[in-house]
Amino acid sequence: MKNLKITVNGVAYDVQVEEVGSDSAPAASSAPAPAAPKAPAAPAAPKAPVAGETVNSPMPGTVLDVQIKPGDYVKSGDTLLILEAMKMENAIAAPKDGKVVEVYVIKGQTVESGTALVTIG
Repeated sequence: MKNLKITVNGVAYDVQVEEVGSDSAPAASSAPAPAAPKAPAAPAAPKAPVAGETVNSPMPGTVLDVQIKPGDYVKSGDTLLILEAMKMENAIAAPKDGKVVEVYVIKGQTVESGTALVTIG
């Protein structure tokens, strides 16, 4: 058995390889080798904040739903998005009345505490 280190898409894996068959006849395989799993797409780089009040994430979590889009008008207390943290769904509310200028996150994105979520002008 041989121990090998293989790097796929920048991720290193330690694997053990066992030689099968005799030295005179290499093992034949009728099925192609399975393709390596694709790496998840990297999230888009954060955009520079625009004029207005930026709503930041109060905690690390995953964006479950974005309920607004740029151009929407919201009132103070309206739900902007749902953030899951520690298996609880948290409604992130608008801090003031205004127009949604920019949305920085998408559904399924993981955010850290303090990450810009939305800007309201």
